[in-house]
Amino acid sequence: MFMKKNFKKITAALGAVAFGVAATATVANADTLYTVQSGDTLSSISQKFANDNSLVQTLAQQNNIQDINKIYVGQQLVVKTDGQATDSQTTAQPVAQATTQSAAAQTSQTTSNYTSTAYGSEADAKAWIAAHESGNNYGARNGQYIGKYQLSAAYLNGDYSPANQERVADQYVAGRYGSWTNAKQHWLSNGWY
Repeated sequence: MFMKKNFKKITAALGAVAFGVAATATVANADTLYTVQSGDTLSSISQKFANDNSLVQTLAQQNNIQDINKIYVGQQLVVKTDGQATDSQTTAQPVAQATTQSAAAQTSQTTSNYTSTAYGSEADAKAWIAAHESGNNYGARNGQYIGKYQLSAAYLNGDYSPANQERVADQYVAGRYGSWTNAKQHWLSNGWY
């Protein structure tokens, strides 16, 4: 009987230790959900998480990316890491936490209190225009044209906040061109939108 009690204690202790090791291994290798930002590439994301380009092919395979040169702003990528992100300013979050967010929030660009609904090729066209108009700078000025999308000051009504610039740009493009893709085509043909 004394031997049975010791055996049970040892078994329980080993089980607890094994569980602790398994739990530690799970935490150390936790998956991370990364939201693609304007200007990101698989190489730059790999740099953030591994300090080199070693994750590029792995990221593509794990996220079913056919063309490693084509990712979209707002796209969610699962990054399997060793728990050590090298850039503390990455927009990464544990997968379990991210699943509580709404689908719309996961696939949209959010700035302050405004969420743009541009996704995929629309988000690409929007980012392309912003890069060509201002270098993605909300503080850029060119005469009466202000901000990331170089909107007329009259459209912004004195509110030059990033949230208002995003909102007004989306409204302007929807009203004038119908889509960011059409606005980009106009820009390519005329040098402005």
